Amino acid sequence: MTGEAAHCGFCAIIGAPNAGKSTLVNQLAGSKVSIVSRKAQTTRARIRAITVEGNTQIVFVDTPGIFAPRRKLDTAMVANAWSGAGEADAVLLIVDARKGLDDEVRTIIAGLGDAHLKPALVLNKIDAISRDKLLPLTEALTALYAFPRVFMVSAINGDGVAELKSYIAAQMPEGPWLYPGDQTADIQLRFLASEITREKLYERLHDELPYASTVETESWEERRDGSVRIGQVIFVERDSQKMIVLGKGGQTIKQIGQLARTELEALFERKVHLFLFVKVRENWAEDPERLRNMGLDL
Repeated sequence: MTGEAAHCGFCAIIGAPNAGKSTLVNQLAGSKVSIVSRKAQTTRARIRAITVEGNTQIVFVDTPGIFAPRRKLDTAMVANAWSGAGEADAVLLIVDARKGLDDEVRTIIAGLGDAHLKPALVLNKIDAISRDKLLPLTEALTALYAFPRVFMVSAINGDGVAELKSYIAAQMPEGPWLYPGDQTADIQLRFLASEITREKLYERLHDELPYASTVETESWEERRDGSVRIGQVIFVERDSQKMIVLGKGGQTIKQIGQLARTELEALFERKVHLFLFVKVRENWAEDPERLRNMGLDL
């Protein structure tokens, strides 16, 4: 850093499921921190990504998507999203420009006043719609709430992200950095390893596997040769789901393991021995212990 005063703060990113929050966080941080999936509500716990802009350290909080909860898992996820926004120095509301002003977005905007939030509005996925639709959408959104700024970005290719990042940096309060300058995330490696495997699980079984599945890292063994042995359990709710994950002759879980191991080795820059197991646990999404293990506050 130069002789100028240091700044540091938190920026929470909220929005409906699949608005592109995790993709945007990864773009802003310059590295993969949050998993990305076509499946809605992929992010379940608050995940912190860290980046530096000049003399400012920004801690991005990727929150779960805000939606109408039905289960204890859903309620915990939504509560974590609003809680993360309430504790931040700056907040971004991400809206999928393709979907526009739908019921989910209306519900979130209605909750902004109750939460006393003044987020900047970020229209994402602008590369996927025609430009002449952006102005009417912006006018419709700003008619519902007095957003201090409006940004148009494409998180997938980075368009508009640099300007957004500069804006966020300007919102951060003066104060010492909370993390070393080269740290990119505040997340336990065991949890990150679980998230990577869960991403591959969703990629491979997006259409077949119901939402009610999760991954937990049960063992982590550092080996003398510098490699690491990781044991993980994929929890599903029914025997039929277990068979889907295993696949014929165990081929599906083998493919999931190979994909996860490849990414983990690139991420950790060392050899990874990954062992996956599948267990049936009915109603795990209602189990407080499982939710706490996922980093969700109840």
